[in-house]
Amino acid sequence: MAAEERRRVAVLGAGLIGVDLAGKIARSSKLELALVAGRSRDSLGLRRVAQMGHPTAAGGVRAVVEAGTFDVVFDATNADSHAEHWAALQPTGTTLIDLTPTGLGTVTVPGVTGHSSAAHRHLNLVSCGGQASIPILHAIAQRCTPSYIEVVSTGASASAGPATRLNLDQYIATTAAAIRTCTGTREAKVLVNISPARPAPPFRVAMTVLADNFRPAPVRTSIAAAADAVRAYAPGFNVTSLAVDPGRIQVVVEVTPSGRHLPRHAGSVDIINAAAVLLTEQSATSRRREPRP
Repeated sequence: MAAEERRRVAVLGAGLIGVDLAGKIARSSKLELALVAGRSRDSLGLRRVAQMGHPTAAGGVRAVVEAGTFDVVFDATNADSHAEHWAALQPTGTTLIDLTPTGLGTVTVPGVTGHSSAAHRHLNLVSCGGQASIPILHAIAQRCTPSYIEVVSTGASASAGPATRLNLDQYIATTAAAIRTCTGTREAKVLVNISPARPAPPFRVAMTVLADNFRPAPVRTSIAAAADAVRAYAPGFNVTSLAVDPGRIQVVVEVTPSGRHLPRHAGSVDIINAAAVLLTEQSATSRRREPRP
């Protein structure tokens, strides 16, 4: 794709998620990273992005609005601020991709919600736990009718920044709601563990599904296919445990970053950012294929 055809994008937020997202966007042949905006010019994250050679600005969403028109803006800040960001950016005509667990916008998970998300301008990526679990749970739900789903995410304390800790209630509620939407189950429970263990553990998501009248072999096949699909954009995604018993399916996945800039325990950051970039690249490809008027 020629440089002039690349989608012009901005990242709002310069924490761990925003900095890694900037690096992933910069490596994309379909996206042009035009700005990373943080709250303060003195923030460590904004300085790191500037050292990487990318345009930066202080002032948060105001800086993004003042910088001109973007095809896509990624909100990598916190759930409490996202509604304000959408209100500010909506009149600009940009597509806003929400990496915070607000529950606002259209629920979007690669391989599950399809390409219809390209028709929406406000996309909700649920949470890192949602991105890791929903592809597997959706695959299981194609083979049976779950009566109960439980998801337990365990992340290293070192990868849980202030925004993550501040937004735990929203994380739990938004992830549970998205699981219900994408699987059809009536009851979903989400738990989060922040582990201070040393060495820091990898990002791990354990899923338990209660259901009747399913055949084990097709369930295993569907889980394997879903895991392969996720690995296509998040290579460090792996099923580490699988038990398919009468009435109960238990799956554990781990995610380790595929790039060199994130520590091994930051798989939670890697998977949601990989999903965000993939969706934007798919949208860019779809726009190229649209017939010209």
